Amino acid sequence: MNALVDRFLSYVQFDTQSDELTNLTPSTPGQMIFARYLEEQLTQMGLTEITLDDNGYLMATLPANTDRTDVPVVGFIAHLDTSPDMSGHHVRPRIVKDYDGNNIVLNADKNIVLSPDEFPELLHYKGQDLIVTDGNTLLGADDKAGIAEIVTAVQYLIDHPEIKHGKIRIAFNPDEEIGKGAHKFDVKRFGADWAYTMDGGEIGELEYENFNAAVARVTFTGRNVHPGYAKHKMVNSIRIANQFAIMLPRWETPEHTEGYEGFYHLVSIEGTVEKTVLTYIIRDHDRDRFERRKKEFEHLTRKINHEFPGVASLEINDQYYNMREKIEPLHHIIDVAIEAMKDAGVEPKVVPIRGGTDGAQLSFMGLPCPNIFAGGLNFHGRYEFVPIPSMEKATQVIVEIARLVATR
Repeated sequence: MNALVDRFLSYVQFDTQSDELTNLTPSTPGQMIFARYLEEQLTQMGLTEITLDDNGYLMATLPANTDRTDVPVVGFIAHLDTSPDMSGHHVRPRIVKDYDGNNIVLNADKNIVLSPDEFPELLHYKGQDLIVTDGNTLLGADDKAGIAEIVTAVQYLIDHPEIKHGKIRIAFNPDEEIGKGAHKFDVKRFGADWAYTMDGGEIGELEYENFNAAVARVTFTGRNVHPGYAKHKMVNSIRIANQFAIMLPRWETPEHTEGYEGFYHLVSIEGTVEKTVLTYIIRDHDRDRFERRKKEFEHLTRKINHEFPGVASLEINDQYYNMREKIEPLHHIIDVAIEAMKDAGVEPKVVPIRGGTDGAQLSFMGLPCPNIFAGGLNFHGRYEFVPIPSMEKATQVIVEIARLVATR
């Protein structure tokens, strides 16, 4: 598995942060640079049907090596970009050998420490080799660990022709972190019966439920008047926006919810007396509750406008839906993944995603696509790390899925 680690350490050197403000696909040039690098690797490996389109979607095929003609085509997908939440420029990963359970000093000069007191999940990986950051950037295991695992698994299947498998399709797409990873994904050209995104967290995770998601923008229009002469004239949009915000349930926020509990999350405030915009994301696994949450925004907007006529306007746009309704009728897709994990010596942990995944959008586009662990933890920040054995197991799971689909 040295090749797996080497691939990952080389992949994280590419700065592929996405940027939702550019309105381009891919949203940043580094993603296309990385995609071309991967295209060359896949070509050298001998894969076929390699395509890289102008939007940065890279696809390739590992041809079947079995005489059976009834084997479904299975896909494996990972995303090229890293989160815009923290820099991915000049990532300097370090391997911590045989982690001893104590604090890991990421950056002595800045006193940045990865501690089990703050991140108790570290202790689950005592005795393992971990890849960590230098404290200045994120690591990029989300999702370059997934890419490394897919490429390594495909190379393993090439090197071990005794493992029979059907046609395997792989794809690496841009801009997952800004919610656009599936927007220009050509499902028909990909041509798989189903697929798995290798984009989950810690070892064993298998996810086929995710949030229903929407973004809501509430705009408050005020009237600015000199404060010394403002009585009965000024309309302060900031104050009215604050009144709206505190009308939402206090405990239904990300910091107070877990599991299947949904939330309202205020992600930005931009305002002056004349105009203030509140931007929220709305999340819930249950479709009915999700719709009721959107109705609550409509209700509160009407309530504000009753007190301050015409001040508030609301725009709500759905982002994605819970893929469970598309995958549950095809439960053999989950059964194969569970069996593959067990064969690889991994205990499956079927959990709901408290977020979204490209697989959710792809499932509604006609490509059922659950999510499998890639092994990383603490994504999107300087405390991100990935245990090497978890990456190795994810690679084995891919190989086992290919084998099982061909033998069933």
